[in-house]
Amino acid sequence: MEESGNAIGFLENKTILITGSTGFLAKILLEKILRIQPNVKKLYLLLRATDETTAMQRFCNEVMGKDLFKVLKKKWGANLDRFISEKVSVVSSDISVSDMGLEDSTLVEEIKHNVQIIINLAATTKFNERYDVALGTNTLGAKHVVNFAKQCPNFKLLVHVSTAYISGEKEGFILETPHKLGESLNGTEGLNIEIEQRIIEQRLKQLKANGASEKDVTIAMKDLGIQRANEYGWPNTYVFTKAMGEMLINDLKHNLPLIIIRPTIVTSTYKEPFSGWIEGMRTIDNFIVGYAKGKLTFIPCDTNSIIDMIPADMVVNTIIATMMMHKLQPPYQTTIYHIGSSMRNPIKPGDLLRFTCQYFIKKPWFNGDGNAIKVKEITTFNNFASFHRYITIRYLIFLKVLELVNKASCNCLEDKYNDLKRKLNWVMRQVQLYRPYFFFKARFDDTNLEKLGRATQHNETNRETLFFDPKDINWENYFLNVHIPGLVKLIHENHTHRPS
Repeated sequence: MEESGNAIGFLENKTILITGSTGFLAKILLEKILRIQPNVKKLYLLLRATDETTAMQRFCNEVMGKDLFKVLKKKWGANLDRFISEKVSVVSSDISVSDMGLEDSTLVEEIKHNVQIIINLAATTKFNERYDVALGTNTLGAKHVVNFAKQCPNFKLLVHVSTAYISGEKEGFILETPHKLGESLNGTEGLNIEIEQRIIEQRLKQLKANGASEKDVTIAMKDLGIQRANEYGWPNTYVFTKAMGEMLINDLKHNLPLIIIRPTIVTSTYKEPFSGWIEGMRTIDNFIVGYAKGKLTFIPCDTNSIIDMIPADMVVNTIIATMMMHKLQPPYQTTIYHIGSSMRNPIKPGDLLRFTCQYFIKKPWFNGDGNAIKVKEITTFNNFASFHRYITIRYLIFLKVLELVNKASCNCLEDKYNDLKRKLNWVMRQVQLYRPYFFFKARFDDTNLEKLGRATQHNETNRETLFFDPKDINWENYFLNVHIPGLVKLIHENHTHRPS
């Protein structure tokens, strides 16, 4: 790959459309572009809303209202609102429907005429999301974005952000290659996205006919997603629907210039705009917080496998670098980038558990009564057989005895029984959802990322602006001084701001 310019110069005078603008990565991308290149021409931000007023309210509260933008606010001061109004156009949309839910015909024509780059960040990332919701956003949303891009006369590039884990539980060396339409992970034939849509429609019609409550519909849709994912070899609804989204994009793009970004587990910011910013509970964070609160004392986990993760600002920097370098790629070629650490700076689950224990033994979590929660080193099981034996002997037998004693004593032990059952159910849900990531036996090929680094890092501006080399990360320092403190801050802030 040849050398080419710098990121700041590339972004000047560009018109970019970003979907999913209230999402974690989208906010970091927006902040980065506005901070490093105030002469970007226009950023169209698509977000889910019923009208423009609601869209603007969401943008003000859920985007600009975040601590993430404090560096930008300090830089612009009283002029920030004017700057944002000049550079940003907030658009109500719904990418799960055709034409991305864009209704203002004048605005639609303006966007189509002006937009040069589309970055598709819209996604629902819940592992057990409702199947209808996940298919709508992660799969059909990708199709609608491609179809919209084809209508833009000055269009230069589509960047689709997927996930490395569309590979499911494959072992070995995962290549940066496209996922073909209808290709399952386990060899099961018959994967057809239109059929999946019909299955959802039929199930919803059946539930409505049976008078199911909204809660029952949600449970049924979540179960259906996991069932359909497992049918074709994927471990959860999220990665299944993202895989189908990639299939559709590759099938429909034709001559459209396309980059596919596949991050691994995305964690808090490493450096910019400041270290440790995070929003929402990312993949590993439920375990970290569960352990800190004393809810998680054991876990099935191959401590010597690899848990692949990458800080969010490195993902955003890669997105910008790929856009800058794409003009040097052969025309009509799709380039796929794995963004992770398993090849060049791997971290083991055992390391993550050690860092977590180390942190909370030194700085314990405080419960609602203000008492420090004392934690011990976590117990690990290197296979599921030993884990299930432990659960049966330590908890299930005791829980059954407690249930019988409770019934015999007129429910005197009801609270204790329900509390233990609730805790055990929580642990088992987490284990089932995250099992593939704690027994992961693959590494993601990052040849394209390495080439990208060589092509961009010769430029001093890029070295300062577009850092994305995972080898730079000291994982112990990152978790003890960046990620876990950032996570603790997030939880405490959410608790403080929660209405009573």
